[in-house]
Amino acid sequence: MKNWWQQLTALAGLALIYVSPVGAQTWDALLNNIRRRFPTVRHLSTRQLDEWLSGANGSPRPLLVDARPEEEFAVSHLRGAQRFVSVEKVKAAISTNAQPIVVYCSVGYRSSALAVKLAKAGLTDVRNLDGSLFAWANEGRPVYRGDERLDPPHVHPYNSKWGRLLRPGLRGALR
Repeated sequence: MKNWWQQLTALAGLALIYVSPVGAQTWDALLNNIRRRFPTVRHLSTRQLDEWLSGANGSPRPLLVDARPEEEFAVSHLRGAQRFVSVEKVKAAISTNAQPIVVYCSVGYRSSALAVKLAKAGLTDVRNLDGSLFAWANEGRPVYRGDERLDPPHVHPYNSKWGRLLRPGLRGALR
């Protein structure tokens, strides 16, 4: 019963975010909604991830987990990211339950949901990228297709509504 209720409230939360007009959905409001919906998830800013990936913080490189479907991942992703949408696949890719993991999607909702599942599965250093790939690309940070840096960069817009959160010129075509 509890699992059913959690699924229903998660669906209602996603529906509320989805039906609200994007014009009214500022980045701050969107990130606050995600944080309220997933209060146990640790978050990481795009700046912090960029520093981490450059080796500036001296910590071991995290496993970058892209929680989007294949068609979105195929357009572009973070360099070195792997597309995993299940706990089992992530667990198979790590060496210990303490390995640092950073999860992202388009704006952070799907990746936060996966981060909760990973933490419940015993993984101890899981973080969600605030604003996810949309924020990363909007800030002018590089995106890749495989090992190729995309210049000009473009990102799968998820859909025509949410794609409006991407800067003009970044929106890849919907298929």
